[in-house]
Amino acid sequence: MKINRMDHICIAVKNLDEARKTWEPLLGKEKPDDTYVDEPEKIRVARYWIGEVGFELMESTTPDGDVAKFIKTRGEGVMLISFNVDNTREAVKELQGKGYPFIPDNRGEIARPFRSCEFAFVHPKKLNGVLTEIIDDKSQ
Repeated sequence: MKINRMDHICIAVKNLDEARKTWEPLLGKEKPDDTYVDEPEKIRVARYWIGEVGFELMESTTPDGDVAKFIKTRGEGVMLISFNVDNTREAVKELQGKGYPFIPDNRGEIARPFRSCEFAFVHPKKLNGVLTEIIDDKSQ
């Protein structure tokens, strides 16, 4: 598997609007480069491009979402890092063959859809406690 680049870093926040007020002056941005709500993942996101790498602030849209659970146990902070690959499904197959466990969605699927690409989560127990995503996004 070839990693093309770091795709993005996600920061879990309790309040996205308040976090934006804190981060945007530091990032030199007046607003996000992209915003979206991902209903299946139960998140609201503000994304900023720092060179070729996305920097995301993520807020849970529900009290039972993964971001809310993360904040409850670990507090606000870095929740995941993401690496860009050519093909998520091929990367999953290769990594599974090397013993890397993945986190399925609520339907049991490993590769999850996002816009015009797919992503998958490597379980943090394999990578020093770091939730790691692989994604085949070609938009940046």
